[in-house]
Amino acid sequence: MSKPKLIYFDAPVSRGEECRLALHLAGIDFDDERISPTSWPAMKEHTPYGGMPVLELPGRPALAHSNAILVFIGRRYGLHPADDFEAARHEGMMQHVEDLRAVVGPTIRMEEAEKKARREALVAGFMPAWARAAENNISSAPFFGGAKIHVVDLKLHLVVRWFIGGKVDHIPATIFAGFPKLNAVHAAVRDHAGVISWYANTSVAGLI
Repeated sequence: MSKPKLIYFDAPVSRGEECRLALHLAGIDFDDERISPTSWPAMKEHTPYGGMPVLELPGRPALAHSNAILVFIGRRYGLHPADDFEAARHEGMMQHVEDLRAVVGPTIRMEEAEKKARREALVAGFMPAWARAAENNISSAPFFGGAKIHVVDLKLHLVVRWFIGGKVDHIPATIFAGFPKLNAVHAAVRDHAGVISWYANTSVAGLI
């Protein structure tokens, strides 16, 4: 292996996409290996923790879990705070995004009636509470840490984009409409020159 390889599903979403964006913003030439759902079962047991994304580096063991990958890239390439406390604050928000995914993600595989009931309950309680906590912890602008983009902003952007596109059944696209700071981070990432250049060279530019 002569250069890093990121392995994730062939989809411009979620944990894999935020790691792709981080690698791109860092200026890293990497292999973007995209896996089909049919190929995944045979690969699963060979990954560090049975999930993706996975980052493979020359001469190193495979690295897994999106937050670990993002923090590694961020520390090495100036996309994560050097100050220990500020870094921990960013990592707290990164975990907050994972908390939301952990609650909503399992509903994807539910039967329709159960999915509808569970997601309507999330809309009524958990998701507004999640957004309020996010809003209360965004103290800068336009990004989470101020004028400079960091890996935490990529996570916030991807998770907000997931819902405001209006394609998540039983969750209204307006779910985060009352949270201006959260939406401002999403918009700042969307409009960042490095992010724009990533999507200019893919077939998914319309997603952002």
